[in-house]
Amino acid sequence: MIQHMSLLKVADNSGAKLVKCIRVLGGYKKRYARVGDLITVAVRSAQPHSAVKKGQVLHAVIVRQRKEIRRINGTYIRFDDNAVVIVDKKNKELKGTRIFGPVARELRAAGYTKLISLAPEVL
Repeated sequence: MIQHMSLLKVADNSGAKLVKCIRVLGGYKKRYARVGDLITVAVRSAQPHSAVKKGQVLHAVIVRQRKEIRRINGTYIRFDDNAVVIVDKKNKELKGTRIFGPVARELRAAGYTKLISLAPEVL
């Protein structure tokens, strides 16, 4: 469960390293975001000489969360960290060209097939 002011790792090579959630998108009074949801983030730290700069406001999709996710078959999955991938809001295009670490299978239902194909492992 990601909420306003949550700090998240960036799981792509866009240049950002750490971001802060400043808005959960998806309706009036929506408090929490989970895997596959789109959020607005502010870059807290970035690599030098990259396309993404510190303080920039971007959109990102959540690919991992510490809070367990219940699946339809009754199993639960939980990750070690909270992580996002920076995307373009309109057409769901990725800013980076690589994805680091595993991602959840729930992203396929959310329409992020390109992200799934670039990920090294889908759990």
